[in-house]
Amino acid sequence: MKTFFIVLLFSSLLLAQPNDAAERGRRQYVSSCAFCHGVGADGGAEGPSLIRSASLRHDTNGDLIGPVIREGRPEKGMPPIPLSPAQSADVVAFLHAQLKRLDKTSPGKPSRDHFTREVLLTGDAEAGKRLFSEACARCHSSTGDLAGISKKFPPVELQTRFLYPVGKAVTATVTPFHGAAVKGSLVIMDAFFVTIKDADGWTRTWPLKSVKVDVSDPLAAHRALLKTITNAEVHNLFAYLVML
Repeated sequence: MKTFFIVLLFSSLLLAQPNDAAERGRRQYVSSCAFCHGVGADGGAEGPSLIRSASLRHDTNGDLIGPVIREGRPEKGMPPIPLSPAQSADVVAFLHAQLKRLDKTSPGKPSRDHFTREVLLTGDAEAGKRLFSEACARCHSSTGDLAGISKKFPPVELQTRFLYPVGKAVTATVTPFHGAAVKGSLVIMDAFFVTIKDADGWTRTWPLKSVKVDVSDPLAAHRALLKTITNAEVHNLFAYLVML
């Protein structure tokens, strides 16, 4: 803990301060986000690098980052961050300023052609098709929801999205031993408490020992696949998907 506060003390010397909004955002970010994502937003003790996030790089005025701050990513263990709209906008300004600064100064930055389809295309499409039929066809269709998927995303993002899909919230139905069941999006559940956000937007928490919890995770199959899929299979599946 002592080391962490020393890092925070010197972070103001290390991070860019291009304008007032970004500077306010830096202070707010350090207070609310740095423990997980690092003082420079490039990865910390618990969370991944935000600088390498596709959401940040495609964000326009907080349209992608804002909802993540506001709603969290319960499926990845990230709770909502209780910031006002103005505070959230400042954090977004800081992240964009930090991204711009690091992109400009990072040595050896890959060219735009570094992650082209040709560079990533090292797998066997036929083997990928077989894997798709075995592991994915129960939920997805090459002529339905995934038709034209290769035209919707750049190659490196396509590979990331089929391994780590986003957009489907984990839900939970909480039934107290004495009371009616409540359903909502799962905010967090640990060994002691469960927290959900109900349909009216209220965040509600119960001790686990006093309720029954039924969790529905639309991406459970993806998480299970991540534990077993090999590098070769990833490349094979990618080779098949870029043909769709």
